[in-house]
Amino acid sequence: MSERRHFLDRGACPFLPNVEEVLTAETTRKFGQEYDAEFYRAALRYAQSLWLEGKAAQALLQLNKAFLADLKGDEDVLLECPLPYAAKRWVIEHCPPGEFIGNPVRHYQHLATRMSGPRAELRRWRAWACFHLAEALLPGEENPRDERQIANEGIVVPAREVVVGELKELGLPGEGELVRKEINRRSS
Repeated sequence: MSERRHFLDRGACPFLPNVEEVLTAETTRKFGQEYDAEFYRAALRYAQSLWLEGKAAQALLQLNKAFLADLKGDEDVLLECPLPYAAKRWVIEHCPPGEFIGNPVRHYQHLATRMSGPRAELRRWRAWACFHLAEALLPGEENPRDERQIANEGIVVPAREVVVGELKELGLPGEGELVRKEINRRSS
């Protein structure tokens, strides 16, 4: 028998679409390999559902999945839900003490250095942007980089401005500035 899932008594992320019911992985799985604007909306809705269930780490993973969407920048969904950098910031900032969020800094480092699949280069730069966002928000002693991976694999972590520049070049219109704004914004 499956566990009954429900929302906690907590505020919704204001940067994600509202949801009325608990969603499941089927929300995005049904799209298969069709990573279009509706897939993007579905991934954001599922992230909101997971957040409302008290699953911050899983919500962040769904926001990563939203980056699989092949968007051009003129889709209506982007008017109501811009690329989820602000949503990621909000989830990290509002995750209650004791709720599992993992180590987002290390997660994004690993994601950036192991990226594959559709639009891997763009998604790699987006992962580095999220890495810098997480580092700006989280205490380094509690959320350190994976120094062993850096040493063993000779990884050079790109500077924030390099990441912003690459996203200006490869990302959607305005994405580089969106990233810069979220990384530099003071905590709310």
